Amino acid sequence: MSLTQRFFKAIMPKKWFEAAEADSRRWVFTCPCGNEQSIWDSGGIRWKAAGKSKTGIRCLACGKFGLQTLEKQGTGME
Repeated sequence: MSLTQRFFKAIMPKKWFEAAEADSRRWVFTCPCGNEQSIWDSGGIRWKAAGKSKTGIRCLACGKFGLQTLEKQGTGME
């Protein structure tokens, strides 16, 4: 768990934190190499958000840093 995630765990009610973690696991970065990783696994939190964006991040599979698409899975937005 990242420092950011531990911080939110310490200040949020347990039920809210569990909802934030579940929602964050549905937000996925997609690298041009085809690898997908959740924002939660990347150390971040994205809760009650909407939309689709591009974010600079290093891919865990190919090791390259670049813009990756971030979108929520399981909502018909894929």
